[in-house]
Amino acid sequence: MASGGGGAYGDGNQKIDYVFKVVLIGDSAVGKSQILARFARNEFSLDSKATIGVEFQTRTLVIEHKSVKAQIWDTAGQERYRAVTSAYYRGAVGAMLVYDITKRQSFDHIPRWLEELRGHADKNIVIILIGNKSDLEDQRAVPTEDAKEFAQKEGLFFLETSALEATNVETAFTTVLTEIFNIVNKKNISAGESQGNGNSAPLAGKKIVIPGPAQEIPAKSKMCCSS
Repeated sequence: MASGGGGAYGDGNQKIDYVFKVVLIGDSAVGKSQILARFARNEFSLDSKATIGVEFQTRTLVIEHKSVKAQIWDTAGQERYRAVTSAYYRGAVGAMLVYDITKRQSFDHIPRWLEELRGHADKNIVIILIGNKSDLEDQRAVPTEDAKEFAQKEGLFFLETSALEATNVETAFTTVLTEIFNIVNKKNISAGESQGNGNSAPLAGKKIVIPGPAQEIPAKSKMCCSS
């Protein structure tokens, strides 16, 4: 379990206001571990080895004057490790769905990963689709438009990144973490108004409700359940 270390990458003595668990998913060799290493330690290794099982790293950021510890979980994309799924997703409030822009198959598998994610995680989890290896433009096999269209249809954030060149990696994580932070803050304010200060503990895998699409659920259930 590695932590971010000192300076801009976190400080062991600071008070943590929130801990957010974010999971990285996608096929093997799309660069999930490299994205994590770039974000957590600002490192990139050309001879990265395949992740065995599950590992996680942390980094602390400040969002709107609050200290947010991101706990980023990385799993092997190989089929044989998929038995870890339910424990892996438990308590996750954010997910990064990663494919390799030079491998069409890794993008074609994204709907399956998304289905698995939605089957195991909280349905209001914040998800970003990431096309990694944008530095290999000359080998591109997945047009940006295809990914944009898919992300729009599924209601996901979307960015193309390069862990090698450190392009958009920081932005991808801060996008997800800021969105989670805003949701949790809204929830804490409304919980505080209705129940005093009963529900304002830092998020630890509790259900988070995103204003918007979630509000349609009662109407749908009324339609399906009234006879």
